[in-house]
Amino acid sequence: MHDIAENINIKDMIYEVRGKEVMLDSDLAKIYGCKNGTKEINQAIKNNPNKFPKRYCFRISELECLTLKSKNLTSKLNKGGSRKGHTVFTEQGIYMLSTILKTKNAVEATLKIMDTFVEMRKFINENKDLFKRMISVENKTEFIQRTLFEHDDKIMMLFDRLDHKEQFKNKIFYDGEIYDAYSLIIDIISKAKVKIIVIDNYIDKVALDILSKKDINVKVLLITDKNKNKLNNTDIDKFNKEYPLLDIKYVNTFHDRFIIIDDKDLYHLGASINYIGSKIFAITKIEDRIIIKNLLSKINV
Repeated sequence: MHDIAENINIKDMIYEVRGKEVMLDSDLAKIYGCKNGTKEINQAIKNNPNKFPKRYCFRISELECLTLKSKNLTSKLNKGGSRKGHTVFTEQGIYMLSTILKTKNAVEATLKIMDTFVEMRKFINENKDLFKRMISVENKTEFIQRTLFEHDDKIMMLFDRLDHKEQFKNKIFYDGEIYDAYSLIIDIISKAKVKIIVIDNYIDKVALDILSKKDINVKVLLITDKNKNKLNNTDIDKFNKEYPLLDIKYVNTFHDRFIIIDDKDLYHLGASINYIGSKIFAITKIEDRIIIKNLLSKINV
């Protein structure tokens, strides 16, 4: 998986079809390392029809494939591409697919896909004022078109998302909104400058994968129940070899899940990190400084 991830640019595999940002089944099969190619993906959909509504994935015709603007995609289709069209997946559908395939490749690849969207939003956010001025110019230069991926409507949609997220708003996620939930958690931990505390009795390797995306100099403290968490010593040892600032504390007095950023920002999670998106839950920011202080005292930090 690491070789595949290094040699593939996920951004080049995200296309716009029918007004949605999607990825092709053939590209996902390659990234996920499916031995039977798209057959394995199609079988996953067939076996779990309730988990793949049309807003998660849908079929496109060969003509739609050939009319996509991406030159890379057109080239691939001319070299053995599907003659019967493709199934394409939205962000939510991509993550749902990874949970069903249950392969190491699928989990790591999905995290890389999520990172790509996060990086895209970060890049646009850092330059949005400049981009907005440039977009308003009637005759856009070739450089602007290339930088904005020649999709003005996509960029404006991302501007709207960024404006919505500049100030944290409590959010309820419904069944299947896995990508949006993970994206928000990544946004939360990315704010940390000194320390991240995660309180979750059922924490597992997925949490470590998310935390590894943060700056290596930020301390990470995991508070979990020794008898309920799904981490093993190998997972922790491997993480600490690259990110030595991880510490784990076993406590069995917590029921709910929390994330604390720099001892001052407290977020309540209605579900464990490894289960978000499987049922309806909420992420809530708690502003009361006394509550934050009392919670920190309970874990003696």
